[in-house]
Amino acid sequence: QRLKRQAMLLLPIKGYLCATALVDSHRTSPRLQMSSSGGVGTGWTASNAEDVSLARALSIWPLDELNVKLLDEVRHRNYENPDPLDVYDLVAIGSGAGGLVSSRQAARRGGKSCMISSELAGGDCLNAGCVPSKALLRCAKMIRETRKAAASQNEFGIGLTASNGDPLDGVEVGVDFGQVMRRMRSLRAQIAPVDGHDRGDSVGVQTFQGRGVFTSPTTIEVVEHGRELGDEENPTIRFRKAVIATGGRPTVPGDVSGLRDAPFTTNLNLFNLQQLPRRMVVLGAGVVALEMAQAFAAFGSEVTVLARSRPLSSGDEEASEVIRATLEKEGVRFLTGASVREVRTIRRPSSESELPLMSLSLSCNEHGAEFELDCECL
Repeated sequence: QRLKRQAMLLLPIKGYLCATALVDSHRTSPRLQMSSSGGVGTGWTASNAEDVSLARALSIWPLDELNVKLLDEVRHRNYENPDPLDVYDLVAIGSGAGGLVSSRQAARRGGKSCMISSELAGGDCLNAGCVPSKALLRCAKMIRETRKAAASQNEFGIGLTASNGDPLDGVEVGVDFGQVMRRMRSLRAQIAPVDGHDRGDSVGVQTFQGRGVFTSPTTIEVVEHGRELGDEENPTIRFRKAVIATGGRPTVPGDVSGLRDAPFTTNLNLFNLQQLPRRMVVLGAGVVALEMAQAFAAFGSEVTVLARSRPLSSGDEEASEVIRATLEKEGVRFLTGASVREVRTIRRPSSESELPLMSLSLSCNEHGAEFELDCECL
């Protein structure tokens, strides 16, 4: 009950000591009624060159009707920030899971709260993590089960027959990768309103679009998109408690020659793929790496996982062995003790229909000498 009433964390910020907390659930102040909500201008347009460029910068691509629907919820175009209140009980910097939950729960408990969204509301979970990855895994599971049924010779009571009733032997299950990705974008767009600005407004959370910068122990300047720090038009927010929930970014190894200049893929742009890569190399063997390795192997890619030690090295060793054996059975190749010396970019894509081509120079336990490994997706 004490944790429910008040959960507090002290954070040092540029010499200041800021307390972040959920507002006391026994506060008697009424729920914030927003007298000056943010406004929404014209929405995203797939035919607008500026919108297309910004969508790419936000790692949301292609800008089709599904991604337009997503962006209209989580990154309003031409958004007008609301007039700030005199003081907020809580401000959340960041609009991912941490920022959304903190600001909304404070508002639901009677506090005056706001959230500052620099990029995409919903953060990694909605846009480049949980939601899109599980959508791909669901398709991968369906593909594996369909292939299993086709090869089972009625083991499960499933018979594949032609329209004339004749049994079908040697059925090959095809994969429409474009449809797999469209389904993912559709599901993501359907879920987006849960994390969108309008939903926050409905529970009493004011949303500011821009970059939050601490200007004192109790004030934050919201640097609006296209403006500089110190611009008189930027809103200034006064607060009692602050939550820093700015999330993180993928880490790219800095000791591999040529890697930073290569057209590599991370979770931020993996879900933008429109062509299935023939060969995929995955650096690392953590949970997310193995999820996507398994999915793309089911889609038809030749997937190689490079692991410094064993897969899921921080987990149980016996479980690691079982998972590796399962994925190898599904077509994933593992190279352990892997050390990548260099990545060479052989070809960069010149159009949306092309994929890059890269070559890795590496050594591993399975090969005695250094060798080359080519791939269209790294």
